Amino acid sequence: VQLQAFGGGLVQAGGSLRLSCTASGRTFSRYAVGWFRQASGKEREFVAAISWGVASTRYADSVKGRFTISRDSGKNTVYLQMNSLKPEDTAVYYCARGRTGYGSREYAHYDYWGQGTLVTVSS
Repeated sequence: VQLQAFGGGLVQAGGSLRLSCTASGRTFSRYAVGWFRQASGKEREFVAAISWGVASTRYADSVKGRFTISRDSGKNTVYLQMNSLKPEDTAVYYCARGRTGYGSREYAHYDYWGQGTLVTVSS
């Protein structure tokens, strides 16, 4: 399974970006998908996850109300819509496929990772 995350870029504070994550080799069917991010000098942290089936979602407190994760099973793609971006959202964003259909916040519960896409929010 190969994941690819794209859609990052430079945006001013208050702006929006939409990240996309696609899978090749195997689909996201029956698996959760999560987004994580890693800022320079910091550990990778959970951002959002979407479960398989009922597609329940969960978010980090820092992005709740601003970010929305969704999936298009027909396109085998998961999106992360990011609104009201802040400079502290600057990071490399990674998508990952879960080991199960449950959208966990735990890094260890994901087995396939994309290469990351850089999001830079200027003040």
